[in-house]
Amino acid sequence: MRDRLPLDAFEPPIREVSGFLKEFREFAVRGSFVDMAVGIIIGAAFTGVVQSLVNDVVMPPVGLLVGGQDFKDLFVVLKAGTEPGPYPTIEAAQAVGAVTLNAGVFLNTLLSFTIVAFTVFVLVRAVNRLRRDQTPPPPPSTRKCPYCVTDIPLAASRCPQCTSEVAPV
Repeated sequence: MRDRLPLDAFEPPIREVSGFLKEFREFAVRGSFVDMAVGIIIGAAFTGVVQSLVNDVVMPPVGLLVGGQDFKDLFVVLKAGTEPGPYPTIEAAQAVGAVTLNAGVFLNTLLSFTIVAFTVFVLVRAVNRLRRDQTPPPPPSTRKCPYCVTDIPLAASRCPQCTSEVAPV
């Protein structure tokens, strides 16, 4: 008959797992972790808004200015597919196996990135300005001499300029 392990043989591993789970819970509910998660979610939503702004608001007028073409359909066929071109859209070209260089999609993505980067820059700049305004000024390290009105250290008992005795602070 096999020897059975006593129940207390499992106690150290269970204690380690319990400690690990407790540490993970403390990490997960820590303020900075939650703030990061909220930032990622809002960032994803913001990216969707910026992509819509670029694709639906900015690029159609730009496309009209360059000849009435939708910018996202600006592409170059590198290799024709099973059916010869021309292809009206990227999707039509790729459906027949054509290899395309999608310059319009890249320009849309580049414009989206630029808008997001600029917005993040403005946001970080504003936050840094708020943080700077909230930091208290450092305590003064000097005071004025009551006789000659020059700056002297707080702990000075004599003014180095006029040699008057002053009471230390």
